[in-house]
Amino acid sequence: MPAKLRIFETVLYADDLTAAEVFYREVLGLITLQTSDLFITLACDQVYLLIFDRNKSEEEGRPVPSHGTTGPGHLAFAVEADDLDSWRIRLRNHGVPIEDEVDWKSGGHSIYFRDPAGNSLELAPPDLWKSRS
Repeated sequence: MPAKLRIFETVLYADDLTAAEVFYREVLGLITLQTSDLFITLACDQVYLLIFDRNKSEEEGRPVPSHGTTGPGHLAFAVEADDLDSWRIRLRNHGVPIEDEVDWKSGGHSIYFRDPAGNSLELAPPDLWKSRS
């Protein structure tokens, strides 16, 4: 059997890569590793977030298969319950409205907000899915 998999990178899409890079770096504290006119690469612990230009990622003839999506994507960041208040303050200080908050039946609390491209972002308890297995 092959070695166990782990998620290495994930992708979101945006029309304005500069606005996306500033948001993820300044608001969420991710580290910018690379920028280009096609995509940006950000580090979040040992996982990488790539944000592609929504239009250019579907172009044929690149070294990797074309890809894309219509409408907003979703990404959840693991945040301990004790840190949620400081994240609320940080989002507010950066002018990012909280779209919704959810108390989960299985325990834990999530905060939802949007990035400049309209992608749905979530601050979620790291054990949210463990209680369901």
